[in-house]
Amino acid sequence: MEHLPPPAEELALLDRELAGLDLRRSQLLQRRAWLLGVLRTPGPSVTAPPGSAVPPPAPRPPVRLPAPPVRSGGAQNVLLTLGGLLLTVAAIAFTLVSWGHMGISGRTAVLTTLTLAALAAPAMLLRRGLTATAEALAALASVLMVLDAFALHEVAAPGTGVLGFAASASAVLSVLWAAYGLLLGRLRLPLPAAVLIAQLPLLFWAFAERADALVFSAALLTTAALDCAVAVWVKRVSVRVTACAALCVTGGAGLLVALLRSMTADAPSGALAPGALLLAGSAIALSGARRAPAAGAVGGGLVAGLAAVAAVASVVVAGVPGGWTVPVYLLCGGALLAGVRAPLGRPAGQGLVWASGVVTAGSVLFSVPPVAGSLVGPVSQLGRVWAGAPQDGARSALGAAGLPWTEMGAAPVILLVVAGAFAAGYRWWEGVLRWTGDVLSPGPSARGAVGAMAPVLGWAGLTVLPAALDVSYAAAVAVQLVLFAVVFAVAVGGLRRGTTGAALTASACGAVGAADVALLSLASEPATYAVFGALLVLFTAAAVALGTSATGSPGPGRAAAAVRTVAACAAVGCAVVLTGAFGASLGLPAHRAAPLLLAVPAVTVLLGARLKARAVALPVELTGGAAAVPAIGMAAGDLPFLALVLALCGVLAAGTALRAERRPVAGYLATALFLAASWVRLSASGVSSPEAYTLPVTVAALVIGVLRRRRDPAASSWTAYGAGLAATLVPALVAAWTDPHWLRPLLLGTAALVITLAGARWRLQALLVLGGAVLALDALHELAPYVVQVVGAMPRWVAPALAGAVLLAVGATYEKRLRDARRLRNALGRMR
Repeated sequence: MEHLPPPAEELALLDRELAGLDLRRSQLLQRRAWLLGVLRTPGPSVTAPPGSAVPPPAPRPPVRLPAPPVRSGGAQNVLLTLGGLLLTVAAIAFTLVSWGHMGISGRTAVLTTLTLAALAAPAMLLRRGLTATAEALAALASVLMVLDAFALHEVAAPGTGVLGFAASASAVLSVLWAAYGLLLGRLRLPLPAAVLIAQLPLLFWAFAERADALVFSAALLTTAALDCAVAVWVKRVSVRVTACAALCVTGGAGLLVALLRSMTADAPSGALAPGALLLAGSAIALSGARRAPAAGAVGGGLVAGLAAVAAVASVVVAGVPGGWTVPVYLLCGGALLAGVRAPLGRPAGQGLVWASGVVTAGSVLFSVPPVAGSLVGPVSQLGRVWAGAPQDGARSALGAAGLPWTEMGAAPVILLVVAGAFAAGYRWWEGVLRWTGDVLSPGPSARGAVGAMAPVLGWAGLTVLPAALDVSYAAAVAVQLVLFAVVFAVAVGGLRRGTTGAALTASACGAVGAADVALLSLASEPATYAVFGALLVLFTAAAVALGTSATGSPGPGRAAAAVRTVAACAAVGCAVVLTGAFGASLGLPAHRAAPLLLAVPAVTVLLGARLKARAVALPVELTGGAAAVPAIGMAAGDLPFLALVLALCGVLAAGTALRAERRPVAGYLATALFLAASWVRLSASGVSSPEAYTLPVTVAALVIGVLRRRRDPAASSWTAYGAGLAATLVPALVAAWTDPHWLRPLLLGTAALVITLAGARWRLQALLVLGGAVLALDALHELAPYVVQVVGAMPRWVAPALAGAVLLAVGATYEKRLRDARRLRNALGRMR
């Protein structure tokens, strides 16, 4: 066991340790001060201070390091490089000055001599280790060899075609540079240069023969095959990189030319030759992908797959109508997935999968414009509500009659086929992974993404189907409504089972579909009642079904609760539309139909009391309360009806305030609505002295407030006196602002002053705030004419000067003003 000393002994030990630490710190500080003095005072050494524990070191003279020796090889490289540059300058000067005085034979002799010297010099330089100079002279030799080739054309074959000779010369130069690079293996330039010049012979030959596009494509693909062979078999990195870059350029250009010719073919026979070239390009890409690194192999498989799809589909497309071109490509892209079973290697197989995905994505993007037209088109019905059902078919009703449906008619088929493939993949996910082997290794969320895309694509395909078939308006509305019911049923079933991925996407599709069919139904009065009634029933059923899980246990998941809330609120919105439509069917003016809309908030108030503390209760009540806003707007043109609507809204708010959890907000809202209703009613009756009507209410309310405060001293002054005071002060203030006489503002100001002083005396916040606000506004009303006169008499520069002075004063005393504001806020906060 560990021995612990008594507290007194332990305290003595700690004091001794601290004293030792203080002594050591003092010694170190003395040494630091001495060192600072030495550094600041140049000259002889300084003696150490007394008591210093460490003697000062003796000063040493500065040591000058010798310069590093210059390597002889580096110096030789520099000298030889400068010499080579000087020789090059001399040769250029000789060429510019004396070239014109020499014949073609002399020029050829000079170029040949210079070329042979430039070719021979790198061998000697490499033996001496002068690699940089050898590379520079090899580059010069390559340029001179090109000039030699043109000189040879002028001397030996001046009558031959330039392009044909250039094709032969580039082939010979490529072979010579390759041999030279292999002979002098330490040079890095000749072999990549040989690869680059090898891209030209077949291309020059095609230009010389004035060949058609297919011959150009064949020449480019043949060159690409040579590049692929070089990239696969040559081990030098610079050569492989150059060959890969050349392969991408020549192979891509050759495939593009063949693709353009295949797409413009008029018959299957005309697409055979371009298709064969595309297949050849696909074979080249696959052969390179089998030996390439992982990233290159995936890219090669992607190119090979796209080329194969284009080759096969182009032949088939040439014999089918124009509107069915994309489905053919889609089917060929799907068939491409069979290639993952071939022994191509995992990266190349992944490239084929990517190629199939690219074709599928392109097909789906082709179908986006008709789907967008079908979804956005019903918005046009907002400008012709109940104008009658369109007689021209679904395309006219959807506002999509101008789209090229002949070319886009296959969009529903494309979307439904892709949706079916996604659904099958989701259903038999494990089997698909076993069939593909190690080619596919998706993450854990891949299956959910596939399952989520299936209902979206299926819904999109069925949405565009009525426009593609151009069915009647009634059939289009029926299809859209049934489609919404099916999609929402799928969403509800998935959420109740706990499968949130596909269920949430189906819910989103259902919401968009509901808005689409709702807008579409506005063209006809019967369709409006039928559609919104069905939507009301379906949304209500979905909200009820999502109240429990599939096992019957309460408390659905978070996603299900969110969808349930949205469905419940949407049901309330449908009820509002139906109520408004009923008023319009009765032929009522807007202000007379406004009270009908309040039936929906009344139902939601009762429903909220029934649902109580459930999460969906508050959104339903808020959505129902929002229906009162259009009702108030509809009644605004008639003051008596506006007062009635406001009073009814106040009754609903008061009924909501009977519940304890809604009382803090609903109580104040009911008070405000009742006050507003009374003021509007007084204004509608032409009352010019509202105090005669409001004062009795204020007195009664204040008496009730006093009794409330006696029974509950902790009650707020706003609860006890706020409503009663506002019942008289606010309408009296409005009347005072429009009263040209002085008596009413004087009486109002006096009453407001008394109320303010009473609030300050008894520390009642409601009296102080309401009385002070009314007093300030009343004083502003009375002083406004004089202020206007003073401002009009002052020069224009006075107002900005005063504003600037005020800002300066506030800025100079900002902290004090801030403290004052905080004290005022705290004082108001302490009041009841």
